[in-house]
Amino acid sequence: MHHIKSTQEFVLTFSAILLSCFTAIAQVKPSGKEKFIIIPFEASRFDTSNRKAAFLTYRGLKVMKTLPQPDGQAIPVTLKRLNFTNGTIEFDAMPIENDYINDLAINFHQKDIYNFESVYLRTQVNETEQRDDALQYTPYIHGDNLWDLMTPFRGDAIVHNQEWNHFKLVISGMQMLIYINHSIRPTMQVPRLEGKYKTGAISFDGEALFANLVIKPDATEGLSPVEGIDITDNDPRYIRNWQVSYPQYIAGGRMLTEDDLPKDSVKWLPITAERRGIINLSRRFEGDEFTSYPKRNRYVWLKTTVKSDIKRNLTIDFGFNKEVYVFINGRSLYNGRNGAGNRYQMNPGGRVDVSNYVLEVPLKQGNNELLIGIASPLEGWGMVTRVENLDGITIQNGTDKNTE
Repeated sequence: MHHIKSTQEFVLTFSAILLSCFTAIAQVKPSGKEKFIIIPFEASRFDTSNRKAAFLTYRGLKVMKTLPQPDGQAIPVTLKRLNFTNGTIEFDAMPIENDYINDLAINFHQKDIYNFESVYLRTQVNETEQRDDALQYTPYIHGDNLWDLMTPFRGDAIVHNQEWNHFKLVISGMQMLIYINHSIRPTMQVPRLEGKYKTGAISFDGEALFANLVIKPDATEGLSPVEGIDITDNDPRYIRNWQVSYPQYIAGGRMLTEDDLPKDSVKWLPITAERRGIINLSRRFEGDEFTSYPKRNRYVWLKTTVKSDIKRNLTIDFGFNKEVYVFINGRSLYNGRNGAGNRYQMNPGGRVDVSNYVLEVPLKQGNNELLIGIASPLEGWGMVTRVENLDGITIQNGTDKNTE
């Protein structure tokens, strides 16, 4: 990253800025063939109407201090007059003194304060402890943080509590590389960005100090814009095609019972798994509360047909959140809960993963209806299923006359 003095200002004509994929009022400096935009953390450059921030000088730098958000919902401070598509974003962030339990977050491709891509560091009091959750990539969709559907995209990183943490993001089309604290190799590789939008604003979140923002338009360092491979595409054992009902609301604390089973009149919609075999209900059915912490609990039913050549038990690896109710041929088979930070959380850490649970499903010879009710009061909402083997098994879509 280029050294930045807080008192410097670089100005190019507006026509030079138009050569990039950005529209911005900012400081621009050429570097050979590469241009970079230096954006001081000044009040005039940021929208604080939704999230408050203070702008001050700290250790000789112009910094932004994001202020506490009362309800815990991620509401960002947005950079004005800049539209980002591809390129490199670099900046520094530091926890607020004696507050080492909050995140340091940057968002990009932001359509509004509810829809964006997000990268953040999780801080903790003991900064020397090695852990697998220091760095997180996740999309926000309709205010919903899908981090618990994104198991592969959390990882180790060096995080400083009392020094600046340097972020470098390289975004090219569908892919991203993340470098933390000047790492030589990428700290994290994201083969496919999973948010809704491919261009948009840049913003910041968490309770932290931010400084030294530099943006390099279209500087993608040779990273391919085409999405990377999903290794699960090679595995035919994932159940990828389901029929799903429209969401309904259920009172908090009430469990689904046989009285809630879908009636013959229920309308079914086809739904197909995303990458990693995930059935992403948060994406398919956006809520109306614009938050990761809705006051109302929603549920849907999913069904498919499993055909067996003989009577047998079928082993299914089953990942889910937050509450599930499994029926086979109209009979209750299993109900369970999984959620991060709860006493009932399943490995790994309450997140959706094919290793969460193992179902033993009794099949009769012929067609068997596998029906799953799934409810989620907060954050990511989805499931993943993978059969142990396909010997003598055919998995169908479960379509019927009421499929739309």
